[in-house]
Amino acid sequence: MSLWKNDEEMFALMKEKLYTPVVGDILDQMGYRHQFLPAEIRPLVSQVPMSYYVQPGEVNNRLKLAGYACPVLENDVYGEPEKPFGYMTEALDDLKPNEIYIATGAHHSALWGELLTASAKARGAAGAVLDGYTRDTPMVLEQNFPVFCTGTWAQDSSVRTYVFDYRCDIEIGQVTVHNGDIVFGDVDGVLIIPKEIMNEVIERALEKASTEKTMRKAVEGGMFVTDAFAKFGVL
Repeated sequence: MSLWKNDEEMFALMKEKLYTPVVGDILDQMGYRHQFLPAEIRPLVSQVPMSYYVQPGEVNNRLKLAGYACPVLENDVYGEPEKPFGYMTEALDDLKPNEIYIATGAHHSALWGELLTASAKARGAAGAVLDGYTRDTPMVLEQNFPVFCTGTWAQDSSVRTYVFDYRCDIEIGQVTVHNGDIVFGDVDGVLIIPKEIMNEVIERALEKASTEKTMRKAVEGGMFVTDAFAKFGVL
C-alpha cells in the first residue's frame, strides 16, 4: 500500500521527510551508485548574500526541490543562430506541473534567468536544475522558485546557446537523466532517481530516515555508537 495518493502528496512527503544523503544511501544499497549530479550544482539561494532575498523567511522553500525531470539539451554556438535560443521557448511551454527543467550542454553563457523563472513558475513547474549558470539573480530569487546551478554569470545566451532538443536523454557528470525520472535536491546536492524504481527508493528512504532519528535519540541518550549501529543498522 502506497504512502501517498498522488504526485502532490509524494513530492510534499519527500520535501518534508527526506534529504539527499538518505536517498543516496538507498540508491547505493540498490546498486545505483552514480546518481548524484556534480557537487558544483547547488541551490542558487545558498550562493548569494542574504541581502538579495526579497523575503528571507521563504528561503527554505528554495533550498529543496522534488519533481519529474524534463531534460533539456543545449549546445554552444558561435554567432546568432537562425532560430534565437533554439527550442528553448518550446521546452518551457511544454513544462507540466511537478516537472523540473534540467539542462546541460552549453557553458559559455547563463542558461537561466528572470523570464525563464516566471515562465516555468506559470506552468506549475517545480524548479530548475542547470549544469551551468543563471543570471538576473535578485529577480530570480524574489520569485521564490527553486533554482539549482553552478553559479551566476550575466553573459547572455541568445548568440551563444541553442536548445537542440528536450524530453531527451541527457548526461550530467556521471548521471544519465531520462524524461520522467525523479529529480531531488537540497543543500547537499542533487540526485536522480530512475523512474522505474522510484516508489521503492522513496519508501525505503522514508523508513531509513525514521530509523536514523531513532538511532540519534539512542546515542544522545547514552548508547554507544557500536551498540546503536548493531541494533539499528544505520550510520
